[in-house]
Parts: sequence; C-alpha cells; structure tokens
Amino acid sequence: MMNTLNSLPIPVQAFGLLVLSNLFMTFAWYGHLRFKGVPLWAVIVMSWAIAFVEYCFAVPANRYGNAVYSAAELKTIQEVITLLVFAGFSLVYLREPIGWNHLVGFGLISAGAFFIFQKW
Repeated sequence: MMNTLNSLPIPVQAFGLLVLSNLFMTFAWYGHLRFKGVPLWAVIVMSWAIAFVEYCFAVPANRYGNAVYSAAELKTIQEVITLLVFAGFSLVYLREPIGWNHLVGFGLISAGAFFIFQKW
C-alpha cells in the first residue's frame, strides 16, 4: 500500500487520507446513535477504538499534506471533508434528512474555506 500511496501526488495523498480519517471519526462520534440500548461505557470504548484507526489516517495526512499546505489550509480541507462526510453519513446511515438550513450553514462554512486559500 505504501508504494502505491507514495506514487500519488502529495495533495491526493493528504486528501484521500483525510477522507478515510473523517469516515472513521464520523462513525466514532455518531455511529453509536443507532444503538441507544448499548451502555454508554461500551460505546465510549468502541468509539475510542475507532478513533485510534482514525488517527492512523489523520496523522500521516497532516504530515504529508504539510509539505504543500499550511496547517490552517489542512484544517480547512479537513473541515470541508467533515461536512461532506457527515452529510452523507446523516442521510445514509442515520437516515436523518439534511434541511435547507443545514445546507445554507454548510455553504457558509465552505465559503469561509474559499478565503483561507486566497493569497491576497
């Protein structure tokens, strides 16, 4: 895997690892909401286990990505990916609708991301 990963451009590596990281973190934070009967201590332990895997993707994503992006740019990329992953997760896994107000809020956050990447 590492040979394939290393052959990709750094922005692609960082973006792909951040997507994987966000998939795991979204499950760590929100996946238990479908299992309300499971004791809280058990979902905390499971969430920590999932979060460990998330860190295994997030740390290299930020290390590799910092070769071409600033920390602020990396955080912004991560936040936009988080919104996209969460919207899909909410619709597909939790079966909760995304309302127009959510879309407007996500859009405003994404508009803020535009300014992070400007070199004014």
